[in-house]
Amino acid sequence: MKGCEKGRLFGSAMILVQGVVTALFPRASVRLSKKMIGKNFHNASELEAKPAYLRQLRAIGVGMIAAGGTGLLLEDSEELETELSELGGAEGSEADE
Repeated sequence: MKGCEKGRLFGSAMILVQGVVTALFPRASVRLSKKMIGKNFHNASELEAKPAYLRQLRAIGVGMIAAGGTGLLLEDSEELETELSELGGAEGSEADE
């Protein structure tokens, strides 16, 4: 179960970082898309992104930041709740003695 939690934490962090890059530098995402398309199509390097597409990429980046940040915050709160319940259980058993 611990590996799954670390995987979720890593995934949330990666989404957060990708969202920051996409929101701040949408043209980098356009260049990557051109390279990927260029593998299968001719003249893909001649494509130009419209301003509306760049705005949409920025909006997607902001959404990714929100999703990744929420994932990280939820993971931290779950860990805190687990630690508090473990401490509460340990204190209760000490009081019984």
